[in-house]
Amino acid sequence: MASSPLVSTAWLEQHLADLDLRVIEICNLRDDKTYHEGHIPGAMWLYWKSACWHETDREFVSPAAMAHLFSGMGIGPQSTIVLYGDPVQYGSYAFWVFTMAGHANLRLLDGGRRKWVMEGRPLSRTVPRFPAVAYPKPTGTSSMRIGRDNVRDHLGQPRRLLLDVRSPEEYTGKRVSEYSFTVDHGAERTGRIPGAVHLYFKELLNEDDSFKSPDQLRGVLAAAGIAPEKFDDVVCYCRLSHRATIAWIALSQILGHSNVKIYDGSWTEWGSIVGYPIEK
Repeated sequence: MASSPLVSTAWLEQHLADLDLRVIEICNLRDDKTYHEGHIPGAMWLYWKSACWHETDREFVSPAAMAHLFSGMGIGPQSTIVLYGDPVQYGSYAFWVFTMAGHANLRLLDGGRRKWVMEGRPLSRTVPRFPAVAYPKPTGTSSMRIGRDNVRDHLGQPRRLLLDVRSPEEYTGKRVSEYSFTVDHGAERTGRIPGAVHLYFKELLNEDDSFKSPDQLRGVLAAAGIAPEKFDDVVCYCRLSHRATIAWIALSQILGHSNVKIYDGSWTEWGSIVGYPIEK
């Protein structure tokens, strides 16, 4: 395996029969209808909230809970997991969450379900079953996330870059969610965190949802006047942090910047808190 967490559709198709490979489709809908109509052969299915969040606390899955989930799916601590999203940002979100929960051998399918289907690669309706395996509790980390108080307490700090990766309409305060949402919901107020610089997450992706090349990504950043290396930390956010993980992957996992974090509450939280400043 290469050091990058990204694997291509061609690589995955060639390695689907690997005995210790587990493929997981992460869906944004609780309904698994699309999965049952056709998925990557051997892929299991998870709804993003049940996979990534605590059952009641809106906190991320703990290392112990992830180990329990994976154990029942036939995934051990040494298994290589390839995640793919439907849409793409749900795969990158799960990659980020499971990284924090401590699974070591994580990979992300570049382009997610969209690219696989666009290329006409094989689909299956067979739901795989694997026997449960032992999975001792791993060691997690929270080094790549920060909370609302940290963001508030560092507003205006010149050594921190706040990166808003939402759509232009969300950034300028015309909406609180993307136009793809039928109902404009997700926060009580429109606007952005004061001082946030805008970079629409789609600028980091190709039309097939795969990531642009490292040189292209550097060009996108340069065109936006963004130089991550000039800051102590770069804090990405969106509406609920899914799209922010696209930026985190691009900046930290592809370009190698070690100072990138995500404000996971994002605008859904910030835009509804009494007394927290906004900008339009």
